[in-house]
Amino acid sequence: MTGGERREQLIGVGRSLFAGKGVEGTTVEEIAAAAGVSKPVVYEHFGGKEGLYAVVVDREIAALLGAITRSLSGRGAPRTLLERATIALLDYIEGSTDGFRILVRDSPAHQATGTFASLISDIARQVEHLLVDAFAARGYAPERSGMYAQMLVGMVAMTGQWWLDTREPAKEEVAAHLVNLAWNGLSALEPEPRLSPRARLADPEDRAL
Repeated sequence: MTGGERREQLIGVGRSLFAGKGVEGTTVEEIAAAAGVSKPVVYEHFGGKEGLYAVVVDREIAALLGAITRSLSGRGAPRTLLERATIALLDYIEGSTDGFRILVRDSPAHQATGTFASLISDIARQVEHLLVDAFAARGYAPERSGMYAQMLVGMVAMTGQWWLDTREPAKEEVAAHLVNLAWNGLSALEPEPRLSPRARLADPEDRAL
């Protein structure tokens, strides 16, 4: 293998082990054995398991944040964009299960960034702009939109953690119910919520409202 190929192999091995055992439960010996290399090779590329873990986490954060960003980049009614963002998170959980398991685990005590909580805050900041106009149009205080964005994203993220293991009901149904609660509140829930036809459109030029 070239140096780059070996690095990618170790990242893949580490990702799998960290998802199953966590960073604290994984040893450099296990990483090396699973990759078929000696321990010094792991140290050479990453300086230890913490360095490898940091690379894995950074990649997963970039993948999830990128998916959410793309879902919010198009034009559309706020509810439609909320639907798209919700589906984007569930798509990531479905397609990158190991990555999501890593993100929702506690980060090492010495690591101040790259935690799931900081990721949620990053996503909430993107969702916040969706709420400002909606709040103003309804006579609510726009300055509260940031707090509500944290609430919305936290609700979706916690439901995603639950769905990670159950995988029932179907992804689209989970998304529809999440948006139903987020958009309507308990007092105005729709009995049979459905996603809008535009929820799956990813075209940033989509201008349908």
